[in-house]
This record gives sequence, C-alpha cells and structure tokens, in this order.
Amino acid sequence: LLRARYCFNVLIKIMVWFFPFTVSHSPRYFYTAVTPGIHFPEFTAVGLVDGQQFMYYDSNIKKRIPKTAWIKKVDDDDPDYWNRNTEIQQRTQEIFKDNVATLMQRFNQTEGVHTVQLMYGCELDDDGTKRGSMQYSYDGEDFISLDLNTHTWTVANDKAKITKHMWDSDVGYSVWQNNYLENTCIEWLQKYVAYGRDTLQRKVPPEMALIQKDSSSPVLCHATGFFPSEILISWQKDGEDMHENVELRQTLPNQDGTFQKGSILTASPEELDKNDYTCVVHHSGREKDLVLRMADHRFQKTGGGSFSVITGVAVVVLLLVLIVCVGFCVSRRKNNDTFNKTCMDSRL
Repeated sequence: LLRARYCFNVLIKIMVWFFPFTVSHSPRYFYTAVTPGIHFPEFTAVGLVDGQQFMYYDSNIKKRIPKTAWIKKVDDDDPDYWNRNTEIQQRTQEIFKDNVATLMQRFNQTEGVHTVQLMYGCELDDDGTKRGSMQYSYDGEDFISLDLNTHTWTVANDKAKITKHMWDSDVGYSVWQNNYLENTCIEWLQKYVAYGRDTLQRKVPPEMALIQKDSSSPVLCHATGFFPSEILISWQKDGEDMHENVELRQTLPNQDGTFQKGSILTASPEELDKNDYTCVVHHSGREKDLVLRMADHRFQKTGGGSFSVITGVAVVVLLLVLIVCVGFCVSRRKNNDTFNKTCMDSRL
C-alpha cells in the first residue's frame, strides 16, 4: 500500500511538472435551436477559440458577426468570409428548426419548450496530437455523438437509433465529418491562432486566494484571471499530496477572456489546526509553483488586482447559460470554417 501511494505521488508530481507545458488550442462551436414563442432567438450560434468568443449568429439578426478584434483579420485573406458563412448559417437555422419538430414528434411531445443542440470542435496540442468531437443533445440530454475511431455514431437513448441508422448508412457522411474534424478544422484553428497570436498565446499568471466562510466550512483554493486555461491545483497535508476530501472544480471562463478554477478541501477545524495544509498551483504563467499555506494565508487574498468570487461566478453562470443555448455547423467549401454537408444533411 505504501509503495502504491509512493508511486501515485510520484505520478502526480510528474503531471504537475509537465502538464501545463502541453499547450493546446481548440475552436468550439455551439448551435442551439429552441421552440418559438419564448422571447429567445429560435436559433443561436457561438464560436470560441481557447474559450474566447470570436463569432455570433442568431435568427433575429440573421447575420454572423465578429466578437473579437483579431478575427477581423480574416477579411484580408477572405473578404467574403462573413457573407458566405452568414448564408450557410441561415440554411442551418432552417434545418435545426426542422430538427426540433422532428424530435418533438419522435418523443411524442406536442407542447412545451424544447431544444436541439450541437457541439463540435477540434484540438491541437503543441506536440502535434489532434482530437475532435461532435455531439448532439435534446432537451439538455445526450442524444447522439460521432465516434472518430470507427466513423460511426453512438446513441445515448433508443430514440436516437433512427438517426444512427440513417447516418451510419451513409458511410461517406461520417467519413467526411471525421475529415473535417481532423483536418479542415485544424487548418482553420491554425489560422485563428495566427490572427489572435498576441491574445491567444499570452501567459497571464493566476491571482490566488484561500477562502473559508467560517472555521467549520470547507476551504476553497481559488485561482482566477489566468491564461491559458491549463492549470493544476492540488492540496498537500504535511507535505504529502492529498487525494481524499478534495474536490476539483471545473475551469470556467471570466468575462475578460481569462479563466478561473477552484479546489475545495474538506477538513475539521481540529485537523486544520494541527496539520500543515497547503494549496499548490502550477501554471505556465509562473516559473515556479505558487504555494499557499493555510497558516499564512487563511482568509487572505494574495496577488494584485481586483478579486470577487461572487461576481466572477455570476458572470460565468450568465456566460454558460448563453453557451448552453448555442451550437455548431460547418461548410463543405474549402475556404469555409463551416461545413455544408453537416448543414445540409444533418437532419435528425
């Protein structure tokens, strides 16, 4: 048992040393179609690169628009980029509208608010490793997703089997989707990173704080304001890595394009008093790990700048509500970052 624990601790230390330097970039697209009559656009699209929104479209404005300064550089290489992709997404809007009606009928639903969502994207590590994903959901539940290894679709429920049979029967469709995620998407990612190099490749170290409501409450080790999003937060007790009574929270976006993340330690007041607890943070924006000792930093803020957990979380919640209500589609034409076959043939 001691040997296993030792090996595990060594593995954790190796991950802490190397993980942040495996820098990756990724575009993510989110499309959402909703039933009409709820004072929300029936179709919405959002595109992000490394967590930063760069484009937006909805059925009210009927136009794809830039959401960050660096993406406007695409006009120099491709003056028709925005008009072309606007036309594609207008067609996609109609398909997703039909998809909502199709799934409502399939689930025997005649009223209520319902949503069809599509999320897709690709990822490129600095070592050349590529990954891609494409997943549909209905009413917030997984519906069907693409298996990049088998070029087939994986269903999450029986209702999706009809769609799977239809799409698996068209082998070229799945192969084309794979080609987009593994090649075309990566090509556009590299262009986007080049356009936004100063923003997307910057390194901003985190601001840190240990937060505890009272002596009997869990302790939050909170990092905010950092970029890129890769970060490791771990707890140690008397110099030993902890793997129990620790909850690592999801990395979330801030309004300014940076990120925040937290790790929660649950320990009794007696344990906190008699042991040396430390939070260790590793990020590429710092040459050395940042170590916060409970004895030195309890209830205190470290680092400069403004810090508001409540405000930050509130902003993130609003962002996530928007993102949850959005999805993806791409065009088959060589110069598009969207993909006509998906738009024209992705009827559920």
